[in-house]
Amino acid sequence: MLVIASRGSQLALWQARWVERQLTATGHQCRIEIIKTTGDKITDVPLAKVGTKGLFTKEIEEALLDGRADLAVHSLKDLPTELPEGLVLAAVPEREDPRDAVVGKRLADLPPGAKVGTSSLRRAAQLRRLRPDLRVESVRGNLDTRLRKLDEGQYDAILLAAAGLKRLGWEERIAEVLPAEVMCSAVGQGALAIETLAGGAGFQACAALDHAATHAAVIAERGVLGALGGGCQVPIGAHATVQDGLLRMLAIVASPDGAEVVRAEAEGPVEEAESIGRKLGADLLERGAREILEAVYSA
Repeated sequence: MLVIASRGSQLALWQARWVERQLTATGHQCRIEIIKTTGDKITDVPLAKVGTKGLFTKEIEEALLDGRADLAVHSLKDLPTELPEGLVLAAVPEREDPRDAVVGKRLADLPPGAKVGTSSLRRAAQLRRLRPDLRVESVRGNLDTRLRKLDEGQYDAILLAAAGLKRLGWEERIAEVLPAEVMCSAVGQGALAIETLAGGAGFQACAALDHAATHAAVIAERGVLGALGGGCQVPIGAHATVQDGLLRMLAIVASPDGAEVVRAEAEGPVEEAESIGRKLGADLLERGAREILEAVYSA
């Protein structure tokens, strides 16, 4: 029996059940163990102000390390770039839509002063750059909670990951999907991460669920993050695609107020995914990201 560790949110359980179905189809018996993380317990503070790495993963990783779980299913964007010793990224299944979505009204249809909610510094910074006339405010909670707050009129629109809406069957709520060139997505957005002990039973079972192109794309994106040393206090975006063995990527670092945005692009053979990402991160630093990072961390 393989024990799958997961957070208890509607989206997290959808993801865990999807992995459970794939493993069951290959002959494995599974059950899901729900684990409450620090991030689940802190619901009244913007994520950027909490500032803890592994906010949604620490307790789940502890369950893997002490043998209470064989594998964990995460939203890959929640997974820190450095994993605890003994744990590995065993598989990255094929990615859902990595882009950001606007729910409520299209950006062009929002009047000056309209109130837009997001829990992401990255989205907020890019939105302020696109539409400095809007009021951008924090909105926390699971997907259904955020949608309810929109429906109650607390916001004129909210920004969410398109992937979560599509996975939960709420695609019709999307007013607009923003291309990566307009709103560069988070590292690993839309992808699942299956984390296991290195060489354990979970690792062997999950190998068949890996999607090579998606895995390479997110490794490149995580390479950017690793080179920047960025945490959740800095708006950082990276979006990579793989086609015909060629990896292409775009990455940005923005000041929280959106006044400064440093952009860079790169491409190369998919086999060099991590080094392409790290070189792109170094390129961003040279282009002005270092000054943005220093200003944020010294504030």
